[in-house]
Amino acid sequence: MSKASTFAVQRIDHVVLRVRDIERSIVFYRELLGCELVKRRDDLGLVHLRAGASMIDLLSVDGSIGRRGGPAAGEQARNMDHLCLRVEPFDEAAILALLEAQRLPRSAKAQINFGAEGDGPSIYFSDPDGNLIELKGPAVSPQ
Repeated sequence: MSKASTFAVQRIDHVVLRVRDIERSIVFYRELLGCELVKRRDDLGLVHLRAGASMIDLLSVDGSIGRRGGPAAGEQARNMDHLCLRVEPFDEAAILALLEAQRLPRSAKAQINFGAEGDGPSIYFSDPDGNLIELKGPAVSPQ
């Protein structure tokens, strides 16, 4: 931590994704990624999913908070660039087979990209709302 700062960032705490169909998205994140639903705020159109040490919050574009963000994202308008999830183990063949079985648009193979732990393998795919997700394996060359 620098002298000019009063805090040091440790990790991503949570990411909030605006979604068109919150129930469909809950199923997607629970069944495909193994996230755990830990809290619902139906009055706000908001759910909190545990993703390892972090959270993925899903916000309905039709909910009271979600309406503030305007129309749902699409081909020409996104809510974010991508969400990167560190996964273990990183079995490229198994991950690609899972995504193929789900008929999800994905990268053809793993790529080596820089992340919080250094350079490591990544596979990209999209969720049902077109949000880009990166599954990241362990670093092959630490930073």
